[in-house]
Amino acid sequence: MVQALLIRGARLLDPSDGTDRVGDLLIVDGRIARAGDVPQDSRIVSGDGLIVCPGLIDLHCHLREPGYEDKETILTGSQAAARGGFTTICCMPNTDPPIDSAGMVEFVKSRAREANLVRVLPIGCVSKGRAGLELAELWELAQAGIVGFSDDGSPVSDSNLMRQALSYASVLNTPVIDHCEERALTRDAVVNEGAISNRLGLTGWPGEAEESMVARDIALAELTGGRLHLAHLTTARSVELVAEAKERGLRVTAETTPHHVTLTEEWVLGHEPSGPLTGPLTTAAYDPTTKVNPPLRTERDREALVAGLRSGIIDAIATDHAPQTFMGKVDTYQAAEWGISGLETALGALLGLVHRGELELTTLVARLTTGPAAVLGDAHRELATLRAGSTADIVLIDPNEEWVVTAQEFASKGKHSPLEGMTLRGRAVLTLVGGRPVHSSLAGVAAEANGSGR
Repeated sequence: MVQALLIRGARLLDPSDGTDRVGDLLIVDGRIARAGDVPQDSRIVSGDGLIVCPGLIDLHCHLREPGYEDKETILTGSQAAARGGFTTICCMPNTDPPIDSAGMVEFVKSRAREANLVRVLPIGCVSKGRAGLELAELWELAQAGIVGFSDDGSPVSDSNLMRQALSYASVLNTPVIDHCEERALTRDAVVNEGAISNRLGLTGWPGEAEESMVARDIALAELTGGRLHLAHLTTARSVELVAEAKERGLRVTAETTPHHVTLTEEWVLGHEPSGPLTGPLTTAAYDPTTKVNPPLRTERDREALVAGLRSGIIDAIATDHAPQTFMGKVDTYQAAEWGISGLETALGALLGLVHRGELELTTLVARLTTGPAAVLGDAHRELATLRAGSTADIVLIDPNEEWVVTAQEFASKGKHSPLEGMTLRGRAVLTLVGGRPVHSSLAGVAAEANGSGR
């Protein structure tokens, strides 16, 4: 029996070919079809006031399984992703045990098949055990189906090891994804170094700790010809370094996060910066939900990151979704765990940039779809297009739906967000993976249950 869904009268945005028009989109048996020949008994959905675009792709999230299932599982992370409009997510290997063998890659893929929701693409370790001492079996990992190499959560501190990784990965045409942090400069640091760290008496994390590693990695990419992807950039100088590398034609790409382009270090003083830089602090200060690695930076840095997104210097926005347990976040700022649970708030927060006129909608969609697909490589470009014949990984967005962030209602086990209680404008209302609804808040369209296998 033919399964057909017609989305009628929506704004169609496809960054892969520049489409931006109001029209119909037809999905037949899991693929995008030409809208001229609609099968009988097609389900029809009104797209009036909605945006249809390729499903969002997250290059960088932490699903915690195996080893930290109290924080997240592949199932709960996939549920959160579907709610957020993400159809493909790339999970980092800082699990226990880490994803440094073909067996661990297959474990993740098996759990993703059981979850049967979004596409979960594993990232493999650069070094064995993420210890930074010896290269992992990169060829074995590539053959098992990883989409990148990273020791994320830890930088590849040994320059020679990073050189080797880039050299090997260049043969495999696979990106090496580095967490750029010079740890000699960040010992005991928990917030950006500057006025806020001084005001709160917390050890500061200078931007130079990131920038020095970005510069080193770019130099090694030039030396080896390897594909370098820079994770969660946070500073204006890092953006400049990437721009210079791209001008020289180096194989360098970069991402930033929703929180680094929408929040600043002032948020550590309290929800929607309420604490003064001088005088008595409010009770909202030292908000541990703002503790993220790397830390929130200055307004100047935030503006530079947004400018990098506009220009294309920064290729992608990645959530760096990092769920923690309740007790892990309810602690002193120094002791609290790092991370923001961001899959379900990313789109709403980022649409704020569009509503405020800081970023064009078409640019935002590109940085969440075609940008990350290009980083992953040619094999994944089909996941970021609305062209006829392509796989129907699609999200419908209501750009004007207002909703209040309530972390306790997250699908993710990470029930923590600095956006708690805020009203966001814009939300995914239907997420389709291979034409199958995996999340829906639309009347008359039910999301299919997970667990049936695929």
